Amino acid sequence: MSISDITQAKKRGEETAVPSPRNWRSLLSLIIILFKIRIVFLLLMAATGGAFLAARGWPGLGTLLLLWLTGGAAASGASALNQYLERHSDGEMKRTAGRRPLVNGDIPNPGWVPWVGVFLIFASSLAVFPFNRPLTFFLLLGAFIYVIIYTIWLKPRTLLNIVIGGAAGSAAVLSGSAAAGNWSDPGALALSLILFLWTPFHFWSLALLYRDDYSRVDVPMLPARTSPQQAAWWVMAHTGPTAVAGLLLVLLPDLGWLYLVPMTAVTVDLVWRNIKLIHDPSPAHARALFMASNWYLLALLLAISLDSMLPFLKGI
Repeated sequence: MSISDITQAKKRGEETAVPSPRNWRSLLSLIIILFKIRIVFLLLMAATGGAFLAARGWPGLGTLLLLWLTGGAAASGASALNQYLERHSDGEMKRTAGRRPLVNGDIPNPGWVPWVGVFLIFASSLAVFPFNRPLTFFLLLGAFIYVIIYTIWLKPRTLLNIVIGGAAGSAAVLSGSAAAGNWSDPGALALSLILFLWTPFHFWSLALLYRDDYSRVDVPMLPARTSPQQAAWWVMAHTGPTAVAGLLLVLLPDLGWLYLVPMTAVTVDLVWRNIKLIHDPSPAHARALFMASNWYLLALLLAISLDSMLPFLKGI
């Protein structure tokens, strides 16, 4: 039941049966969706990559645990605020109306959600302020970009929304390098640029599948304001630089063949899928490219972490 359905039912004086979690599985599912845990996982992977690059190897278990705890809390809080702010438009979109708990009635009284979101952001960020101010800065910056710059300001107003909003991923990388004590490490800065380039084509390939949804709620997402063919070319305009930058990362002194070999394979696959999307901008090809973009980022960050670990592993 969407927000609009519940509202209409109330106007008619009908009782609204609001489903609620009945067991741990449904509660876990609600938490995963409300706090966008899948996206949080990718952001934590990006932060981990930044930490490995800044540390020039193993950053230490304590550093990683601190990063995962604070970064995960801040990103989860920002995600909850995003869903709260977009709950009405989500109720009009087929992709989200039946799934998101602030829309389908799983959370019938959502007034507590923004408070939890704000608490998670500031509690996690300020907890590290006494001993790591750069980490505090980048945690707050990532949340600010995602909630204020992207969700509130840019998304309803301009086609450039996700292009600039992608900087939230860059902030995640730099939170990792800050946790490792060297936020301005050249490798981490390069990885933050890759995340900035990656985000638009990742999201636009998904938005191609839901052009009608974005048109219905009048959100100026690029694929909803251009033809599918034009959108596919815009996707390539970001896929190409991402692919080149990802391969050039091997020039860093701490990366070698263990990075280059898997990255060459996933890069070729990514570009080939984008070429297929240009040739035939069908939903099937858009979905395939979206999934490939996820695998590309995961492979990139795992390859960085594993290759950076080689000197550490040899010393064991």
